[in-house]
Amino acid sequence: MANPYQVPPPPPPPRRSNNTATILVIVFVVIAAIYGASRVLLADDTKNDNKPSSSASTPGSPSTKTSDPGNPESSSDTSSSWKVGDCGGPDPANKPDGYRPQKCSASGATFKAIDIKEASILPGAIQCPAGTDLMIEVSISYNGGKSGGIPTNTVCGRNLSGDHPGDAGAGGGQLVKGDCVTDQAQEVPCAGSPKGTYKVLGLVKTKSECPSGTTEPMQLTMAVGRPYDVICAEG
Repeated sequence: MANPYQVPPPPPPPRRSNNTATILVIVFVVIAAIYGASRVLLADDTKNDNKPSSSASTPGSPSTKTSDPGNPESSSDTSSSWKVGDCGGPDPANKPDGYRPQKCSASGATFKAIDIKEASILPGAIQCPAGTDLMIEVSISYNGGKSGGIPTNTVCGRNLSGDHPGDAGAGGGQLVKGDCVTDQAQEVPCAGSPKGTYKVLGLVKTKSECPSGTTEPMQLTMAVGRPYDVICAEG
């Protein structure tokens, strides 16, 4: 006879089914996917921060005069794309020496690009054609910065007005044949120039290359990148 007070043993715990394991795996995969996506988005944001902007950097002292007659004043622009025939003018957002492209008919246009040269980090290495009134250094800055940047091109500009300091003898721009210089090789206007000034007959590498009529060949100090080392002058 069975003992009426005997308590039957508890049933064994149910076995975990394969469905439960599958659910756990799916949850883990979803979490891993979300984490991976967040990392990709973060990486993309970082890449975007490092993309170059179209703004150009302004040299620290672009208007500083130099004793090198082959290295005139230069400024920077606010665009990385220029071609011959484009016009430009001062950029109010990048004062005091910034320029930006403008339509030639615009009231703010002050010059036209007569040549585009590749950029150079060597002062005086870029020679614009005769008649260039100003040289504009084009560079690309990163992270939207307004300073610094990588030089890309140099715009050789000629004023739209009647003022052309880059013309031969006018006393400005780069030194060219027909300009006038002092005995210290400083360019001055030929008109009304004081006694002791000389007219430039040529710009060459050695004195032996000076043309006939040269009475004052001026040997310049060495400058890396400059295409000439001697000013052939006539007194």
